Amino acid sequence: MKLCTATLTLICVLSLYQVIVLESSSRFGGWLWSTRRSDGAVFEHGPRGIRPSGAVGRNTLNMVDELGLAGEILPVTYSHVASKNRYLYVKGQLHRMPSRISGLLWTLPPFSRPLLFNVVKEMLVKKGNKEDETMHSFVSRRLGKELADIAVDSFCRGVFAGDCRKLSVRSCFPPLFNAEQRRGSLILGMLLGPGPMVPPGPLAQRSVKESWAQWSLRRGVESLPEAIVEHLGQNKRVHLHRDTPVKHVSPSASGWTIHLEDGVIHTDHIVSALPAKTLSSALPASCQPLIQQLQDISTVTVAVVNLEYEGSILPVMGFGHLVPSAEDQGLLGIVYDSVPFPQHNRPDGHTTRLTVMMGGAWFQEVFGTPEDVKEVDLLNRATEAVRCHLGVTTEPTWSWVGLHKDCIPQYYLGHFKKIESMRGFIKENNLPLSLVGSSYDGVSVNDVIFHGRTAVEKLLGAEV
Repeated sequence: MKLCTATLTLICVLSLYQVIVLESSSRFGGWLWSTRRSDGAVFEHGPRGIRPSGAVGRNTLNMVDELGLAGEILPVTYSHVASKNRYLYVKGQLHRMPSRISGLLWTLPPFSRPLLFNVVKEMLVKKGNKEDETMHSFVSRRLGKELADIAVDSFCRGVFAGDCRKLSVRSCFPPLFNAEQRRGSLILGMLLGPGPMVPPGPLAQRSVKESWAQWSLRRGVESLPEAIVEHLGQNKRVHLHRDTPVKHVSPSASGWTIHLEDGVIHTDHIVSALPAKTLSSALPASCQPLIQQLQDISTVTVAVVNLEYEGSILPVMGFGHLVPSAEDQGLLGIVYDSVPFPQHNRPDGHTTRLTVMMGGAWFQEVFGTPEDVKEVDLLNRATEAVRCHLGVTTEPTWSWVGLHKDCIPQYYLGHFKKIESMRGFIKENNLPLSLVGSSYDGVSVNDVIFHGRTAVEKLLGAEV
């Protein structure tokens, strides 16, 4: 399960490459947020595992190398139990998902026939002719409705906390859309289709050699933005400002005037990592229709509950389990944090750490308005889910409840057109503005970092 990495940051680029970073909160890093308890335990409130694969994964590992964090890496290989065992909770039971090709040959609950039939059928399905399609429609057409109703529904809840019947396949999972367009088949396209090239550094090469499925950092993933801040703080061209919300921006002769609570800043260019709606409220009226398009990008709220139990309380070992919306709309899934990253457990004594994710696209329907929800009710719902799903009868010895409002953008059908239109408006009007962050080109840690780098290279040159 993921939370997006949007951060309330505005990056101002001045002449001679002077850079000012404005962060509205007291800390950098957005939803990369780790609690480090005094007894050595680490709890993640946002992303907890980062994938090393693909160009975007290599790009992040290259940056980790450059920041000197290679020695802090906690890798999880494909042979690890957390990689091999992932579960769905359907009709009151946990069902392990196939992790090998052999698992496709047999009928495994909750599915009614071997998944090999779906794979064979997929390669015979004609290529679609729509310019976009919902995830549910796309997978139903190519792999069957049962797989879409159960597996894809759960997967979209785990990644986007969203509804697969509304989410765009082209924008949410472009490799799937591109595979069909290139090869007429998901299977062939995923096997044969090339992606963008990012040369692997030493750490990325190590991840391939050791067959990593995901990784974290010894002190939690928040170590990554902390290392970036430390690195930038040593650069005299970069000026970092916390607790500096932007009130609004207005055009000036040389670029923009940024209005703060206690003054103004004049800048040549803005790289905005603000959430789309936040940026829309800061732009001048002259930026219509860009403002309206930014406002049209929806977000969802997720409740995150971290729990710690004494001893080994899990009935199964694996990464965790997801819950399809037909089973329980309010509960997205439970991550068994102690399995992939036991290094984050309290060193003295055996404990089990879990994270329960709730709400998402169904938050208001199930829990009501975020402003009215009580933490104790979320905690009770989370512990009850652990009891029902995992058979845990003891009470947690420690808990943390977080309500992440508007934390994950939702790429609904036609999202790509909005992004093309927004960037077209910026180009046509020669606006010195770059859009980065999770509202546009991907919500994962890797996506946000990669597209941020791409925007800066386009602005300042690849050698910067």
